Amino acid sequence: MTTPPRVRRSNDAEPGQFVLDDLAKQIIEQLQSDGRKPYAAIGKAVGLSEAAVRQRVQRLQDAGVMQIVAVTDPLTLGFPRQAMIGVTCEGDLEAVADELAAIDEIDYVVLTAGSFDVIVEVVCEGDRHLLEILSKIRAIPAVRATESFVYLKLRKQTYSWGTR
Repeated sequence: MTTPPRVRRSNDAEPGQFVLDDLAKQIIEQLQSDGRKPYAAIGKAVGLSEAAVRQRVQRLQDAGVMQIVAVTDPLTLGFPRQAMIGVTCEGDLEAVADELAAIDEIDYVVLTAGSFDVIVEVVCEGDRHLLEILSKIRAIPAVRATESFVYLKLRKQTYSWGTR
């Protein structure tokens, strides 16, 4: 019987941060390169049985370390306008972030330090749609200002972080 993946909090880690053993990292790397790769093939690549890989993947998912999802290309789905929006606000930043997260078109919300209190990412059908989303954001009472950073061309997007 193989040991379960070492998914534990590091003593000096932030809440929710985990330390993975080398096998867990190798499994994640295999899935990052191809999320549909069969467990048998992953097992062969990392030196485990198919059942052991299946168990480890399930434990990684249960621990919230990873999820396996389909990643789409917004351009091919009719969403040619993408933007980051910097938001300056007052009051309870987490409450504002929760309100922003409730807006369907916003797919990324992060509280930040620096020029903006919150940064959000949106994927839109066009400029008119972006303007509608900006209106929703600016309607939140604690929002004081926004600054939009419209994407002109995506040069790199990767999902391979966390294993090296």
